[in-house]
Amino acid sequence: MSTKTPSEEDILRPIRQTSTKYYVLLAVAGLAFALFLVGWLYQLYEGMVVTALSDWGTGGGVTWGVYIGAFIWWVGIAHGGIILSAAVRLLGMERYMPVARLAELLTLAGLSAAGFYIVVHLGRPDRMVTSIIGHYHITIHNSPLVWDVTVITAYFVLTATYLGLTLRYDVSRLRGDLPDHFNPIYRGLTIGYTEKEDEIVQRMVWWLALAIIIMAPLLLHGGVIPWLFALLPTYPGWFGGVQGPQFLTIALTSAISGVILLSYSFRRAYDWDHIITNDIFRGLTLWLGFFSLLFLWLQLQQVTTGTFFPPVDLGYAWLATLTHPVYIVSMGLVAAVLAYIFAQTVRPSLFSRGRAVVCGVAILTATLLEKILFVVEGLMYPSFDIYYATPGVYFPSLIEIASVIGTIGMVIVFFLLVSKVVPVVELHAIEHLRADHDHDPEEQRHD
Repeated sequence: MSTKTPSEEDILRPIRQTSTKYYVLLAVAGLAFALFLVGWLYQLYEGMVVTALSDWGTGGGVTWGVYIGAFIWWVGIAHGGIILSAAVRLLGMERYMPVARLAELLTLAGLSAAGFYIVVHLGRPDRMVTSIIGHYHITIHNSPLVWDVTVITAYFVLTATYLGLTLRYDVSRLRGDLPDHFNPIYRGLTIGYTEKEDEIVQRMVWWLALAIIIMAPLLLHGGVIPWLFALLPTYPGWFGGVQGPQFLTIALTSAISGVILLSYSFRRAYDWDHIITNDIFRGLTLWLGFFSLLFLWLQLQQVTTGTFFPPVDLGYAWLATLTHPVYIVSMGLVAAVLAYIFAQTVRPSLFSRGRAVVCGVAILTATLLEKILFVVEGLMYPSFDIYYATPGVYFPSLIEIASVIGTIGMVIVFFLLVSKVVPVVELHAIEHLRADHDHDPEEQRHD
């Protein structure tokens, strides 16, 4: 049993303490991102031909690949992250308050990675200005890509506002303990702050959380992103109303997995056993199992309609998917995680933080593979007769593979830098934990 009382000193530890391991991780993550930037510069110089994404037909591959698959993956992680945080505030799930801000930061990092993928896949970054921003009043009515840009931008602003409002409380009270060299940032975050606004801000954050929960199935990963695919009957592997809920479940499984990995990393690095408790990991793992079950159930709906006396084009598409090793591996990973979580529920002694992390890695790997294959197979087997006789071939280029590793590195760098500037655990969470600890110290447990 842990008898440590959570304190402000705990959440200031990442800001004040910097170890050799921190610099090593920062260097490795930065190098991964830098290597991807080098590959992107080579792509800008030579053109999209270096990725084989500019060719389509029986002699080539597909026009979308890892870039768009990873874009969907990052958007899902981002949207799922803010949904988790919003649910904590809206539904009063105080149990998860210590990881709510990590989920919010994951949203900003994931949206940044997803937005970067749009720029990379355009081939020419100037098209963001000449084709999207410069002609927005036209393109917004005709281009699903512009829908994506609009939603990602709106959600980034919404999340940043949501996060900024909660940071004002923390920074104003911890100002004397924060590093002086970041004072311009702290002044910007707390401009015009008075204690009278705290109650108003709490109401604003609650309404923002409500807006996020409502928008999720309508505009975010249950709406605009799957609409990009679900409304195109020319591609039978994409077309259908199930894509909205399927994308949403993938988003939530991916986001929960990301929060598990982040929680484990910060807990281990800064001795936060009494803040990010085993109870939180158990709860996150159970939610992961629930959404994994929905994920597999919705996959079953697609498989059933795609294989039981299907139209010829749909039959080709699903036969190719079901026999592909990538699909088998991704579904196997989700099924294995679900089986473990079920066994853990029946026999609680099977739980461990390490196994929860393995589950998170497995789910993130599975959802990335599934989304890449989803994009590629849809283009490989469209309704018009272009591939049935001689299917094209696609294999990710080194630049595409480097993009996944590089954006993961970018997100790691984001968290490493942000954790040096502001607390990644809310002060409200510490106050809540301290009140609970004072009431019943036996509630704080660790292995």
